[in-house]
Amino acid sequence: MPRNRQQRRQHAAVRIAAAKKHTMNQQLRVKDKMEKGKTFKIAPFKKEIRKTEPHKHNNYFEIIYLSGGSGIHNIDSRQFVIAPPVIYIVRKEQVHHWEITAEPEGFVLIIKKEFIDNSLDKELKNVLTRTSIFPCVYLKDDVLIRNIFGLLQQEFITCEHENSPVIEGLLKALLAKVLEQSSDGQRATGSKIHASLYDAFLEHLSQDQLLRNNVSYYAAILITTPQNLNAACRKAANQSAAHVLADFIISEAKRLLLYTDSSVLSIAYLLAFSDSSHFVKYFKRHTGQTPNA
Repeated sequence: MPRNRQQRRQHAAVRIAAAKKHTMNQQLRVKDKMEKGKTFKIAPFKKEIRKTEPHKHNNYFEIIYLSGGSGIHNIDSRQFVIAPPVIYIVRKEQVHHWEITAEPEGFVLIIKKEFIDNSLDKELKNVLTRTSIFPCVYLKDDVLIRNIFGLLQQEFITCEHENSPVIEGLLKALLAKVLEQSSDGQRATGSKIHASLYDAFLEHLSQDQLLRNNVSYYAAILITTPQNLNAACRKAANQSAAHVLADFIISEAKRLLLYTDSSVLSIAYLLAFSDSSHFVKYFKRHTGQTPNA
């Protein structure tokens, strides 16, 4: 590698590390409702909850079903009216908080990656990934979904092993019914090969501590070509791989802009942009606004 290019990369790495350290010093609150060693949990939604501070979760999905209550649920930079019956899905990288104005009623379901990895049903991960695309699903008919939540709670209380066939079967049925009622439920019709590659792409993006605006980079990690990754994304989600990646980058940029005191320059380096002007142009192209705005 030419010396000047190597030096530029080294300098960029130092700047990114400094920006990351600066941002980490201003971290959001991270909540952990899971007991040590546990990978799955279901409990009634706490009726006393009204207003919470913006926070992330400690590396787990949270699926919330509300059959009662009113107010606002904020997920990242989006506001969702609490209009039961409704399902909210908060991914592990997302920030959320509540502004509840009437007593809530429902369930909270927590799922860690280890639960899915240890699942006896290998299709469960695919269903969860597809459902997690939708942060909010307003339900037309929640009778069956409410019953499944109740059965899951009963099974969770009495079952000795989290990854029991009953719990996994009920969870898969629940996710499938939610996906069925989502506005784009038919997006789950891709082939298993495309679905698997798309799922792996989303999983890697949600785990990556340093997102890179480079589809080829992620294709190499997933041991495929950019063309195959793009085809998988179009088949599974009707979006290009670049579009999927941009959604993650913009979402993370918005979290850092809204919920930390980090400068635009720090965020640009944290998201692996070569300079702040490149980041500003990218952000404006995708959102119609500048980061400062």
